[in-house]
Amino acid sequence: MARRERNKFVKRGQILEIEIEDYAFGGKGIGRIRNEHGEFVVFIPNTLPGQLVKAQVKKFSKKYAECKLFEVLKTSEDEVDVPYQEIPGAPYIKLPIEKQHNYKKESTLQLFKRIGKVDNIYDLFDEFVTSPNLFHYRNKMEYGFSAIGYNRELKEDVDEFTLGFKKRGTWWCGENLDKDSGLFDKEVEDKINLIKKYCENTGLSPWHAPQKKGFFRYFIIRKSYKTNQLLFNLVTTSYDLPKFDLQEFSKFLIELFDDRVAGFLHTINDEIGDRTLATTGSINLIYGEDKIVEELLGLNFEISMKSFFQTNPKSAEKLYSKVVEYALENKEAIDNTIVMDLFCGTGTIGQIIASKATNTKIIGVDIVASAIKDAKENAKRNNIEGLEFFASDVGKFLFEHPEYKNKIRTIILDPARSGISPKTLRKIIRLNADRMVYVSCNPATQARDTEQLILAGYKLKKISLVDQFPHTAHIETVALFEK
Repeated sequence: MARRERNKFVKRGQILEIEIEDYAFGGKGIGRIRNEHGEFVVFIPNTLPGQLVKAQVKKFSKKYAECKLFEVLKTSEDEVDVPYQEIPGAPYIKLPIEKQHNYKKESTLQLFKRIGKVDNIYDLFDEFVTSPNLFHYRNKMEYGFSAIGYNRELKEDVDEFTLGFKKRGTWWCGENLDKDSGLFDKEVEDKINLIKKYCENTGLSPWHAPQKKGFFRYFIIRKSYKTNQLLFNLVTTSYDLPKFDLQEFSKFLIELFDDRVAGFLHTINDEIGDRTLATTGSINLIYGEDKIVEELLGLNFEISMKSFFQTNPKSAEKLYSKVVEYALENKEAIDNTIVMDLFCGTGTIGQIIASKATNTKIIGVDIVASAIKDAKENAKRNNIEGLEFFASDVGKFLFEHPEYKNKIRTIILDPARSGISPKTLRKIIRLNADRMVYVSCNPATQARDTEQLILAGYKLKKISLVDQFPHTAHIETVALFEK
């Protein structure tokens, strides 16, 4: 049996110090190893050209290696100082926003050229939609407790009570958030250290990931931009719960944030997996309301702790406006017809279209039953008629309702990051709609689906990019396909 040839450039687990020379889609910096055997490419996420980084080889092939970032040893000349604490969730916060936009635009359009086989993609490019808020734009943040911290001076793990985020490249080690990160609510993040001290003074232990034990696990906060109110959720294990006074903690939160506190919930999570909400366990309301209200394009939406809702609501308004613009581009063709909103979530897009189209029936479908329940309640609250929501797998729904074939003129698609399965995409194509507006949070899977839609007789008419998450590699796309 022939031995597998050893890679002449890297080995699994190897620690590299390497300069980043280029940028690929998804925030992957490109470094190159050069030796007597030639040149070898390594991809390192959340890095920028000009940075010198420390990274670990996770997997490799003959042509390239995928690495995990440990530390940025030298910043890029393009980076500038900012007044925020650096966190793993904002790797590009030091990069001027114009340069961030340029990297996102070029790498995304090249993706459609390479994977989607759209050679004239630059001619079809419509608009780069920027986020109205470049900082403090998030409406939800999850902070984690940890019994293991990191000493930056000693460059080693230490036993320490922490509340903040995981240290980059680790699953066991936390780092305290001591001040505003620039992503969430400034008042909250400037006071997170006070919440940490309160919890630490109880004498109860934070979660120890390697040992899979501890009391404090997560602290989750939702914010309403409409009301400026906050909804808190403390996640703990059940062990030692009798020693912790939930009512006193809610009073402490009210002392800190006064009438901004909409409600405080407590979740028990005894599972060892790294998830904020357990599949077993309970969530109980300790104080106030268990929901907050947010507004999008004049419509009100009630959001619970479990609800999916756009993380950057001000940018989401721009995203949905672009979807509606594409869907209603030929308004006469959509009035008095059926519009199908697939993967509809809480039904936001369908409600906005229903409020603007005439005598149009909107059918919303999503597999998450709780999202459909929220969608129905939101439509009722906003007094919007002509909407019907179904909790069903998209592929099965289309099979169970053949009566809609050749009657649906417009389809809205907003799938999860994994995109649309080939089987489901074939069923969608068989519905024979005149146009599709495809929203994607993962342009790589959308580019893949674009090739199939073109082969099925659809033409990509235009595409826009929407920056929902400044200072990260994420970008959303809105594409219009027509027969």
